[in-house]
Amino acid sequence: MKTIIRVLLTALAVVLLAKLLPGVAVEGYVSAIIVAVVIALLRFIVKPILVVLTLPVTIVTLGLFLLVINAIIILLADYFVPDFTVNGFWWALIFSLLLSFVQSILFSIFDKDK
Repeated sequence: MKTIIRVLLTALAVVLLAKLLPGVAVEGYVSAIIVAVVIALLRFIVKPILVVLTLPVTIVTLGLFLLVINAIIILLADYFVPDFTVNGFWWALIFSLLLSFVQSILFSIFDKDK
């Protein structure tokens, strides 16, 4: 149940950010839910592989390269979901930063376990 709520909150964040950012577009609410699921799967499967492969660069940049990895994950979601569009790397970077920020706010509001 908690996972479903997190996916729905992420979909809400995707819709909000798509309305705010001109370089990001999502066609509808169902597409936003699909984007949320795809981003969650990519973060679960692809991100650990990319982190291990780019560990030296991440250490040299003091962890800032993880922002690039997050932007790559957003661009991969753009590739896999046809109704989700991101216009370039910089919009993906801004979107990933704002998505993480909005997710942390929404998850802390709706987290009733604490």
